[in-house]
Amino acid sequence: MTSPSPAICARNLTLTLGSTAAPVEILKGIDLIVTDGEVVALLGPSGSGKSSLMAVLTGLERATGGSLEVAGADFATLDEDALARARRGRIGIVLQAFHLLPTMTALENVATPMELAGMSAARERAAAELEAVGLGHRLSHYPTQLSGGEQQRVAIARAIAPRPALIFADEPTGNLDAATGEAITDLLFARRAETGATLLVITHDAELAARCERVVTLADGRIASDTHG
Repeated sequence: MTSPSPAICARNLTLTLGSTAAPVEILKGIDLIVTDGEVVALLGPSGSGKSSLMAVLTGLERATGGSLEVAGADFATLDEDALARARRGRIGIVLQAFHLLPTMTALENVATPMELAGMSAARERAAAELEAVGLGHRLSHYPTQLSGGEQQRVAIARAIAPRPALIFADEPTGNLDAATGEAITDLLFARRAETGATLLVITHDAELAARCERVVTLADGRIASDTHG
């Protein structure tokens, strides 16, 4: 029996932005292996490189150097089209600002990405996932008719409905009050547990990080510590 390939395998990842004359090193040699089903917090102050690392790990930003495999796909060598295809179905993303389409209902916001990816029964799956996050009664509501907490529930449903192997959550409670944020965190962890996905939570909140199995702390573009709970 060979052991399964890790969900994420990053070796000496670097990211340099800016011009050739004035390059800015953002990531300075990141080595990170995340196993399937792990729940990991990426912790660090603003400017430490957390969101940049997430952008590279999700294929939204291309690393300047190093190797990167995500859910069995070689993100370092794929072209833009292949990267987009590799992300689809493999990766779900929950962001601080919700990023729901204002002209679409909750159901359409969850179903449309699956329809575009050619998945069958997209609307049924979207309705079931919205039911699972407690919004079965809000399917036809538009984002402006939903509270912040409800909008983030829709965003979680959208990320999880395609059953991706990996879920990234970037400051998922950053725009919510403490009580709503705690409820959203409970929901995110519960849905992850039910689907068995690997979860990476990007946060500067030590309490949220403490709920994860493992905490990777970034500082100045490097991993400063990596501890298991």
